[in-house]
Amino acid sequence: MREINQPAYHHGNLRGAIIAAALQAIGESGPAGWSLRELARRAGVSHAAPAHHFGDKTGLLTAVAAEGFELFADSLEHAAGDVLAVGVAYVRFAIDHRPYFEVMFRPELYRADDPGMRSPRERAAHVLATSAHRLSPSSAQDRLTTIAAWSLAHGFASLWLSGSLPESAQGDPEAIARSLVQFVFDPMNRNASE
Repeated sequence: MREINQPAYHHGNLRGAIIAAALQAIGESGPAGWSLRELARRAGVSHAAPAHHFGDKTGLLTAVAAEGFELFADSLEHAAGDVLAVGVAYVRFAIDHRPYFEVMFRPELYRADDPGMRSPRERAAHVLATSAHRLSPSSAQDRLTTIAAWSLAHGFASLWLSGSLPESAQGDPEAIARSLVQFVFDPMNRNASE
């Protein structure tokens, strides 16, 4: 994950400094609880710099989402080929990159049609669909299986991050995610545990 506790911007990568400040703010107060002026202060740049570089808050959140989808696609592609590993990678990404995760799956926050979003979103979707198709009982059920697998990984990650699960305090999210995927999608494994 990008280092978000970096010192104030002095020279060099203005875009990166502003995105890092946004990630820090999102981590502290969510995607809506801050202003561009606040980010400028955090990054140590003029109050006009974020607006000049990104246009508005939606533009900045679009850049955050695009960067997040790049990292997400990389994580999923690294696990591709192993359905359980893809599910675990999904959950691990959400936990390790929470500020990105909180923006990426809220398209009302950013410009979903931005050209920088298309490729990484398609890469991630391809891995998810390919993995889910391996779980599907028939090609006619591929889409339903994809939605079910995605809902399982995303729902579990969201419940974990919100602290809604008692296991969130002490449990191992990767082990639990792996067990959930096996339980839901491996009937032989489910029958053995009953």
